[in-house]
Amino acid sequence: MLKEFKEFAMRGNVIDLAVGVIIGGAFGKIVSSLVNDILMPVFGFILSGIDLSDLKFVIKPASGDVPEVAILYGSFIQSVVDFLIIAFSIFCFIKLLSLWKKKEEEKESPASDDPPREVVLLEEIRDLLKTRQ
Repeated sequence: MLKEFKEFAMRGNVIDLAVGVIIGGAFGKIVSSLVNDILMPVFGFILSGIDLSDLKFVIKPASGDVPEVAILYGSFIQSVVDFLIIAFSIFCFIKLLSLWKKKEEEKESPASDDPPREVVLLEEIRDLLKTRQ
């Protein structure tokens, strides 16, 4: 069982997936910092100095030791902006990869539209056989 687990863990796909998850987590932190520390303060300034992370709808105010119950829609807005930036970045990366693969396939495919030599020979043989009958 240990041998099977080692073979599974050392497959290229599993290692690639692990690297992708680690890089994705780091990228998520970078995007969160971009949104929280750069974009949202600018949006808040444009909106008359409002800090969007503090926006909330209080359902029940705090009383004594009981904390308030509130809907934190400002944090939700920040999360949506995080998601949109990450989704757009992934879209651009996938688009770039597909363009790169398309260029590689064009380089590998033959440029001429001439049929392969075998096809030409087979057509000639077919034509010769037709004329003999």
